Amino acid sequence: MATSATPYGLKPVKRADGTPYAGAVTHYLIDPAGVANNIFNGSIVQLAATGYVELADGTGKDITTNNFGGSSIGAAGVFVGCEYVDSSGQTQYSQYYPSGSLSAVAYVVDDPNVLFQAQLDAVSGQDDVGTVTGFAAAQNATTSGSTSTGNSSMALDATVQTTVGGLLIMGFVSATDDAYPDVLVKFTTGGHRVTMSTGV
Repeated sequence: MATSATPYGLKPVKRADGTPYAGAVTHYLIDPAGVANNIFNGSIVQLAATGYVELADGTGKDITTNNFGGSSIGAAGVFVGCEYVDSSGQTQYSQYYPSGSLSAVAYVVDDPNVLFQAQLDAVSGQDDVGTVTGFAAAQNATTSGSTSTGNSSMALDATVQTTVGGLLIMGFVSATDDAYPDVLVKFTTGGHRVTMSTGV
């Protein structure tokens, strides 16, 4: 029973058709010169107009005005690790992307049919199944995760959204009356860039 807020971003669990998630990722480049953001495991990333991935700057609560990639721009997927070149010229494999790291390759779960487990930021109820949500707040370069664990610390908003949000609540993992219940979510049509008809 989740009696305390211990959010961890989004963790891939299975596919929407019931088959197991087999760990598939797509490699995306992060700007070779480095970016001034940490990107933590479980964070949502967006594809920039430059063709590189970066930390998504929207909450996803409204895919028209506040999608994960900003106004009307969907998520590229969920970041689950990376490789980068450190100051000694050595390739490092990491749970998270340390701000400013060079020549980095991000590992991203970009299949829009994957279900992710995440924690809500408040008590919910069975009637939230089938509703849409997004992050409770926008991800931040320094406070959205832990450099010790490498994991995201982002929670989803337990408040039912009246707009078209970026994540659909598919079911509960923990009891619905937990103080901070865990849920299964998937990207909505339009919440993920591959389900949109427009580019970045």
